[in-house]
Amino acid sequence: MSRKYILVVDDDPDLVETLAMMLESKGCEVGRAYDGTEGEEALKERRPDLVILDIMMPRKDGYVLCAEMKANEETRDIPVVLLTAVGEAVPSTTYTHADGMSTEADEYIPKPVDTETLWGVVTNLTG
Repeated sequence: MSRKYILVVDDDPDLVETLAMMLESKGCEVGRAYDGTEGEEALKERRPDLVILDIMMPRKDGYVLCAEMKANEETRDIPVVLLTAVGEAVPSTTYTHADGMSTEADEYIPKPVDTETLWGVVTNLTG
């Protein structure tokens, strides 16, 4: 069985590293990107088995990148897990629950991220 390649896209470097360490300890390869634009470039370089994607990021947010992935023939079947603190942030940002409902993400996980919950989602979506 080949190792799963997971792309983690979040503007919080500490969270990216925490998730990367957990995924690597489970035998996955991990790509790292620190905003939606870097995530988009990383998708062009190597096709991941799954993308873990933050919502609130500079340059290109996770809703936009997820929508672009699901609209693209080459990336639409890649599972996307959105990490969201949006529920708490809705009163102070332009992000809304409706934005999240309109995406075709495969799963949503609230922040702070419980790594065991995330691992369960990763294994469920990648087989």
